[in-house]
Amino acid sequence: MNRLTRILNFRLAALAACLLFFVTGSAFVSHLGVQNDEALFANGIFKPYAVAYSLHLGHSSLPVMLMSYLGTLKSWVYRPIFQLFGTGVPAMRLPMLLAGAASVWLFYLLLRRVAGVRAALFGCGLLAADSLYLLTTCFDWGPVALQHLLLIAGMWLLLGFYQHRRHRWLAWGCFLLGLVMWDKALAIWMLGGMGLALMLVFPKQIVGVVTLRRVAISVLAFALGALPLIIYNIQSPLATFRGNTSWDISDLAGKGRLLAATANGSALFGWLNNEDWQTREPHLPEGALQAASARVSALAGHPRHSLLLYGFGLALLLALLARGPALRAIVFALLAMALAWAQMAVTANTGGSVHHAILIWPLPHMVIAISFAAASRRLGGAGIPALAAVLAVLMVSGLLVTNEYRVLILRNGGRPNWTDAIFRLADYMKGISPRYVFCVDWGIMDTMRLLSRGKLPLIVGTDPINKPALNTTDREFLARSIAGPGHIFINHTKDFEFFAGVNDKLVKYAADAGYRREIMAVIPDSHGRPVYEVYRFVGR
Repeated sequence: MNRLTRILNFRLAALAACLLFFVTGSAFVSHLGVQNDEALFANGIFKPYAVAYSLHLGHSSLPVMLMSYLGTLKSWVYRPIFQLFGTGVPAMRLPMLLAGAASVWLFYLLLRRVAGVRAALFGCGLLAADSLYLLTTCFDWGPVALQHLLLIAGMWLLLGFYQHRRHRWLAWGCFLLGLVMWDKALAIWMLGGMGLALMLVFPKQIVGVVTLRRVAISVLAFALGALPLIIYNIQSPLATFRGNTSWDISDLAGKGRLLAATANGSALFGWLNNEDWQTREPHLPEGALQAASARVSALAGHPRHSLLLYGFGLALLLALLARGPALRAIVFALLAMALAWAQMAVTANTGGSVHHAILIWPLPHMVIAISFAAASRRLGGAGIPALAAVLAVLMVSGLLVTNEYRVLILRNGGRPNWTDAIFRLADYMKGISPRYVFCVDWGIMDTMRLLSRGKLPLIVGTDPINKPALNTTDREFLARSIAGPGHIFINHTKDFEFFAGVNDKLVKYAADAGYRREIMAVIPDSHGRPVYEVYRFVGR
């Protein structure tokens, strides 16, 4: 087999891993409702914009920050997509799946530069079969998909600069890392962890390429990518950092357990899907594919844990067999991962959710791939078959967990975060013409803005009724809200409420003011569970 044929076969294998990722994710696209944070980026697309900061250009405004640490990069990406394909679920989720598949391909290219083809194929196959990397990318409520894509691409370009000294690669790599910061400033965890790890593990290599010109290129390119974030923090002095850097070390053990559960794939069970005990009328499999999926789940014993965490532990032991560049790459990935996680672990309100822990990916896969590939070389001719067998076992274990998620979602539906009743609610609201729509709970407003393409006149309905005490302005607002003609209210039923009792407070306040609630519709999910109530207030 000549060299060209081998290269093509390697690339075909890596592309097959990308295709596996995309096809597996496509099986989830239409089976859950839209979660509120998943829809958040639409606030920067549909007017009136609900954003933290916009640039004013003449009579127009350009949204650049959704929140103090979350930019509108995804909003900018999706504006033309929605114009072409509408705001349906496929148009929302398939682009992020494509971004995830592209990140798997770039991870292959990165590992090939770092440790050779053997580690690259192992790593991209392992990443493609990672259930939580897939699910967090497909539903992208973090958001994390663009973070992974841009970060891996930036790492690949910067490594290419080091190996070939091409300044345009340095510029593009730093520009993409700047974009990562604008997309979500929590990228500082990974950028800081990797930067410090590079200085500790490769100090001579870094010093060897540093020149004044290259520093200038790096700083300018990074600043250009992060320019919207920089402008925002100039206009609102350091708002990103002032509002998101408080410390809390009270739950380090819990955050550690969450990280382990993310690694073994179990962290989203019971949060993404309803369990059997929560579902009175489970759906039976429809069609041959769903029946086969359920059968595989049963034969495998309904697995909820992959073997990735065990693979990582074994990789740490096998790392002792690595030498030279391979060993340094393993040490770099371990240090970067530890430093990144340490930052989220000690920051208040971070590190305790999957969409934070998954930001460390694919560093664990880098450690596993390089370590196992280095160990396989000690086996001579048996090394490649042994490596392929280990990869097959790890991939199958990940795919079985992914299949278990799909079986449970199809059978029991999504949790309140992910209820498919949101689609029925959106369809119902198309048939009425409200003057204002008050969303009397969390998890409704941003999703409805997306599904209605910004056509519904939405208002937050949890303020000020949730306040311990109301002032004159609060009471005047509530009086106008309750009495206004054409004012419609949407809330979750009691079993689905996020802010427990908020709707009862509003109904009681209205009753004390002489109004009664008139239910217009109760919206169930596909399992018949009543999820939403649509109502108005009428005088007694």
